[in-house]
Amino acid sequence: MIDVTAAAKHHYTVNLSILFGELPLLERPAAAAAAGFTAAELWWPFGEEHDPSEAGIDALRKAFTDAGVRLTGLNFLDDLSKGARGTVSVPSERDRFRANVPVAAGIAGSLGTKALNALYGNRVEGVEAAEQDALALENLVLAAEAAHEIGAILLIEALNKAESPDYPLVSAAAAVEVVDKVNAATGLGNARFLCDLYHLAKNGEDLAQVIDTYADRIGHVQIADNPGRNEPGTGGLDFEDLFARLTAAGYTGPIGLEYRPSTGVSADSFEWLPRELRAAEQQHAAG
Repeated sequence: MIDVTAAAKHHYTVNLSILFGELPLLERPAAAAAAGFTAAELWWPFGEEHDPSEAGIDALRKAFTDAGVRLTGLNFLDDLSKGARGTVSVPSERDRFRANVPVAAGIAGSLGTKALNALYGNRVEGVEAAEQDALALENLVLAAEAAHEIGAILLIEALNKAESPDYPLVSAAAAVEVVDKVNAATGLGNARFLCDLYHLAKNGEDLAQVIDTYADRIGHVQIADNPGRNEPGTGGLDFEDLFARLTAAGYTGPIGLEYRPSTGVSADSFEWLPRELRAAEQQHAAG
């Protein structure tokens, strides 16, 4: 179990696109609540539907409100369901992404969600990288503006090269460079780095150095142990040290649990985090 002193300085949100995946999506908020969590986040929850029906959106909202769980983070259209890694930089997805921006922002706004994640997108064969990057910046400006309208931040994430070989943002520096370009273009200052410690560790980065170097750009942190992408304590990452470093760096945002349960049973994967630390409101007070 992670040392409570280090863990108690932070509050937590559970990613319901990867945890409780053994249940239908609309049952997961209640399962998270039963495990003691009061905050959750999602990848884009409607598969390839960039503009889902109002009935579908209402059902999702009801699942969260009925469970008493806040949706704290949401992806824009990511196409993860078909093996993609986002749609921001992909020319063929330009219209779908732009149509999705107000939809995702509307869902987030209605649920008080304050962080929207825009996965960059894979490189496309036959399209110049510079062309994709120019499109990405245009799209990210639109996303940042939509996030700003609901008082939210826009997150830019680095993934790991082993699992996402065609994704261009495979270092903290590459993601932060995009963050800075978006902020320069909008003047809003609401683009932030999504610091996923699992992806960065798998890329071989010095996690302590990343935290210290980019503390002022970090808008969200996600965790899984490495190797394996399972719960803390199943791999080699020193979470006590990482949590302490985040505290020392002044990070006060949530830490997203974005791991696969090692046994396949999500409810059994939280023993490392005492139940009294799982409710976001209590945890925030403790921190």
